[in-house]
Amino acid sequence: MNDWNKQVIEEFRANEGKVAQFGDAPLVILNTIGAKSGKLREIPLVALVEDEAMYIFASKAGATTNPDWYHNLKANPEIAVEFGADSFDARLDELPTDEGQATLARQAAIMPQFGNYVESAAPRMIPVFAIKRR
Repeated sequence: MNDWNKQVIEEFRANEGKVAQFGDAPLVILNTIGAKSGKLREIPLVALVEDEAMYIFASKAGATTNPDWYHNLKANPEIAVEFGADSFDARLDELPTDEGQATLARQAAIMPQFGNYVESAAPRMIPVFAIKRR
Protein backbone atom coordinates (compact mmCIF):
# COMPACT_ATOMS: atom_id res chain seq x y z
CA MET A 1 0.00 0.00 0.00
CA ASN A 2 1.41 3.38 -0.89
CA ASP A 3 1.91 6.08 1.76
CA TRP A 4 -0.97 8.22 0.46
CA ASN A 5 -3.49 5.37 0.73
CA LYS A 6 -2.13 4.48 4.18
CA GLN A 7 -2.60 8.06 5.40
CA VAL A 8 -6.16 8.24 3.99
CA ILE A 9 -7.08 4.91 5.61
CA GLU A 10 -5.67 5.94 8.99
CA GLU A 11 -7.59 9.23 8.93
CA PHE A 12 -10.75 7.44 7.74
CA ARG A 13 -10.62 4.99 10.64
CA ALA A 14 -9.77 7.66 13.21
CA ASN A 15 -12.69 9.88 12.12
CA GLU A 16 -15.55 7.46 11.36
CA GLY A 17 -15.08 7.64 7.61
CA LYS A 18 -14.24 11.33 7.26
CA VAL A 19 -11.04 12.46 5.55
CA ALA A 20 -10.38 16.22 5.45
CA GLN A 21 -9.11 16.41 1.87
CA PHE A 22 -12.34 14.78 0.61
CA GLY A 23 -14.70 17.08 2.49
CA ASP A 24 -18.17 15.55 2.73
CA ALA A 25 -17.60 13.04 -0.09
CA PRO A 26 -18.63 9.54 1.02
CA LEU A 27 -15.63 7.25 1.26
CA VAL A 28 -15.34 3.50 1.51
CA ILE A 29 -12.45 1.18 2.12
CA LEU A 30 -12.54 -2.00 0.08
CA ASN A 31 -10.77 -4.95 1.66
CA THR A 32 -10.04 -6.84 -1.54
CA ILE A 33 -8.15 -10.07 -2.09
CA GLY A 34 -5.33 -9.92 -4.62
CA ALA A 35 -6.28 -11.79 -7.80
CA LYS A 36 -2.76 -13.22 -8.15
CA SER A 37 -1.25 -12.88 -4.69
CA GLY A 38 -4.26 -13.80 -2.55
CA LYS A 39 -3.17 -11.06 -0.13
CA LEU A 40 -5.46 -8.52 1.53
CA ARG A 41 -5.46 -5.13 -0.19
CA GLU A 42 -7.11 -2.08 1.38
CA ILE A 43 -8.35 0.48 -1.14
CA PRO A 44 -9.90 3.83 -0.14
CA LEU A 45 -12.37 5.16 -2.73
CA VAL A 46 -14.97 7.86 -3.15
CA ALA A 47 -18.41 6.28 -3.47
CA LEU A 48 -21.80 7.35 -4.72
CA VAL A 49 -24.50 6.74 -2.13
CA GLU A 50 -28.13 6.92 -3.26
CA ASP A 51 -30.65 5.90 -0.60
CA GLU A 52 -29.74 2.26 0.13
CA ALA A 53 -27.56 1.86 -3.00
CA MET A 54 -23.80 2.39 -3.05
CA TYR A 55 -21.45 2.44 -6.06
CA ILE A 56 -17.73 2.74 -6.75
CA PHE A 57 -15.89 3.67 -9.92
CA ALA A 58 -12.75 2.11 -11.42
CA SER A 59 -11.65 5.51 -12.71
CA LYS A 60 -7.96 5.32 -11.79
CA ALA A 61 -8.10 9.15 -11.96
CA GLY A 62 -8.78 8.98 -15.70
CA ALA A 63 -6.02 6.55 -16.69
CA THR A 64 -6.48 4.49 -19.85
CA THR A 65 -6.14 1.21 -17.91
CA ASN A 66 -8.20 -0.25 -15.09
CA PRO A 67 -6.83 -0.08 -11.54
CA ASP A 68 -5.38 -3.27 -10.05
CA TRP A 69 -8.30 -3.53 -7.62
CA TYR A 70 -10.64 -3.93 -10.61
CA HIS A 71 -9.01 -7.28 -11.40
CA ASN A 72 -9.11 -8.23 -7.71
CA LEU A 73 -12.89 -7.63 -7.60
CA LYS A 74 -13.49 -9.56 -10.80
CA ALA A 75 -11.64 -12.54 -9.30
CA ASN A 76 -12.97 -12.15 -5.73
CA PRO A 77 -16.18 -10.07 -5.63
CA GLU A 78 -17.13 -11.00 -2.06
CA ILE A 79 -15.19 -8.74 0.30
CA ALA A 80 -15.42 -6.62 3.44
CA VAL A 81 -16.31 -2.95 3.05
CA GLU A 82 -15.86 -0.12 5.53
CA PHE A 83 -18.20 2.87 5.38
CA GLY A 84 -18.20 5.46 8.13
CA ALA A 85 -17.91 3.58 11.42
CA ASP A 86 -19.56 0.50 9.86
CA SER A 87 -17.87 -2.58 8.44
CA PHE A 88 -19.84 -5.21 6.54
CA ASP A 89 -19.51 -8.10 4.14
CA ALA A 90 -20.57 -7.32 0.59
CA ARG A 91 -20.61 -8.56 -2.94
CA LEU A 92 -19.47 -6.09 -5.58
CA ASP A 93 -20.96 -6.60 -9.02
CA GLU A 94 -19.93 -4.70 -12.14
CA LEU A 95 -22.89 -2.92 -13.70
CA PRO A 96 -23.72 -3.41 -17.38
CA THR A 97 -22.08 -0.67 -19.47
CA ASP A 98 -25.19 1.47 -20.05
CA GLU A 99 -26.27 1.35 -16.41
CA GLY A 100 -22.71 1.98 -15.25
CA GLN A 101 -22.26 5.01 -17.49
CA ALA A 102 -25.58 6.48 -16.31
CA THR A 103 -24.45 5.98 -12.70
CA LEU A 104 -21.09 7.56 -13.49
CA ALA A 105 -22.88 10.56 -15.03
CA ARG A 106 -24.81 11.03 -11.76
CA GLN A 107 -21.51 10.95 -9.87
CA ALA A 108 -19.99 13.50 -12.28
CA ALA A 109 -22.95 15.82 -11.64
CA ILE A 110 -22.04 15.77 -7.94
CA MET A 111 -18.25 15.64 -8.33
CA PRO A 112 -17.20 17.14 -11.69
CA GLN A 113 -13.72 15.58 -11.59
CA PHE A 114 -15.38 12.26 -12.44
CA GLY A 115 -16.47 13.82 -15.75
CA ASN A 116 -12.83 14.74 -16.33
CA TYR A 117 -11.85 11.14 -15.62
CA VAL A 118 -14.29 9.93 -18.28
CA GLU A 119 -12.72 12.25 -20.86
CA SER A 120 -9.15 11.31 -19.90
CA ALA A 121 -9.84 7.56 -19.89
CA ALA A 122 -11.44 7.48 -23.34
CA PRO A 123 -11.82 5.25 -25.20
CA ARG A 124 -11.82 3.11 -22.02
CA MET A 125 -15.23 2.94 -20.40
CA ILE A 126 -14.85 3.34 -16.64
CA PRO A 127 -16.31 0.27 -14.91
CA VAL A 128 -18.85 0.85 -12.13
CA PHE A 129 -19.57 -1.59 -9.32
CA ALA A 130 -22.63 -1.85 -7.09
CA ILE A 131 -21.85 -2.63 -3.47
CA LYS A 132 -24.42 -5.12 -2.24
CA ARG A 133 -24.45 -5.71 1.51
CA ARG A 134 -24.66 -9.41 2.42
